[in-house]
Amino acid sequence: MGTNAGLRNIEGRTLPEADVPALQLTSVSYAYGKRQALDDISFSIAPGRFAVLLGLNGAGKTTLFSLISHLFATRQGNIHVFGHDINRKSGDALRRLGIVFQARTLDLDLSVHQNLAYHASLHGIGSRQANQRINELLMSIDMSDRLHEKARSLSGGQIRRVEIIRALLHQPSLLLLDEATVGLDIKSRATILSDIRKLVQNEGISVLWATHLIDEVSHADQVIVLDRGKLIANGPVHDVIKRAGAETINEAFSRLTGIVALTPGQKP
Repeated sequence: MGTNAGLRNIEGRTLPEADVPALQLTSVSYAYGKRQALDDISFSIAPGRFAVLLGLNGAGKTTLFSLISHLFATRQGNIHVFGHDINRKSGDALRRLGIVFQARTLDLDLSVHQNLAYHASLHGIGSRQANQRINELLMSIDMSDRLHEKARSLSGGQIRRVEIIRALLHQPSLLLLDEATVGLDIKSRATILSDIRKLVQNEGISVLWATHLIDEVSHADQVIVLDRGKLIANGPVHDVIKRAGAETINEAFSRLTGIVALTPGQKP
């Protein structure tokens, strides 16, 4: 993970990277024409934290990811990744990001190795270093034997895991995952979620995990609840439950949004 001494936070003070929020949004809004997709969103994620962005389809999760990843320009508000403004210092910010979008993006006609090596080259990683990193990461998820198989031969869960490996090749400090388990079976969902949580625990990477499934929230997480473009809760799970006057995060989500939270198999 990259460490940069002498980063400046939004107040201009010089801080070590470990003391700067992994992600900080301040008064971020975004509209598609007259439709307000995000309305004055502010929150931060500490380094080495697993944060869940919880909301049903249409809540604004994907729009938020598009702004953080600089696919959309931030017109209102500010986004900082480890102290780097995503608009003014996009290169510094994006180098610290690994991103897995909801849509599958592997080239199915290329092998696993070809997909990963191409992505590594885009990040300027030399072939020798790339091959070492690819082998290490595939070994960590017991997929070394699939290295030279075409991506189309993989299951949905295996494809998603390769996409996560791809996002980790350049050793980002913050990993964004947008509905990473959508369409997967229960076993694949559990495996992927477990793999990501181990990254946080063992490597200190920061994670923003977007989902509409309440069972993907753990009691140790920070939970950020979006509803129709508005931030309606943010904090440790137990605090969100307490503030909602609820007994469980499922009940809290239902009270906050007026909508019953989804479990696997239900449609958002």
